[in-house]
Amino acid sequence: MFKKSQENIGKIDTLIGKNTKLNGKIEAKGTIRVDGELDGDIVVDGNVHIGVDGKITGNIEGNSIFVSGTVYGNIKCNEHLRLGNTAKLFGDVEVNTLIIDENAVFEGKCKMENINNGTIMDKETNE
Repeated sequence: MFKKSQENIGKIDTLIGKNTKLNGKIEAKGTIRVDGELDGDIVVDGNVHIGVDGKITGNIEGNSIFVSGTVYGNIKCNEHLRLGNTAKLFGDVEVNTLIIDENAVFEGKCKMENINNGTIMDKETNE
C-alpha cells in the first residue's frame, strides 16, 4: 500500500525522553530525537531532531538536523540544518544548507559550501 520511502517518513530510531538526563557520547544510525538533556556529543549516520525541551551541551554531527531546543556546541551537518523559531544555538556550524526561522537565536560562525562553484564561505553572526 505504501512505498518504502513513505514508510520511513517520521520514523524515529532513538528517543531520549523529556525527563531523561544523559552524560556521554551517543553514536547511532537512523533518526534520533532528543527531548531531554544530554551532556556529550551526538554522532549520527542519519538525522537529528532536538525538541523544544531538548538541551544539548556537546557537538552534533549528522545528515539533516532540526533544532527546536537549545544547543551549546558545534554542529557539522552533511545536508541541511534548520533552526526552528524556538531554537537557541551557541556554537559554530559547518553545513551545506542553513535555514534559520524568525526568533531563533544563533551565536557563532557558519561555514557553508557553495554548491554552485565549490567554494567555501565563512560568515560570523552576533545576533
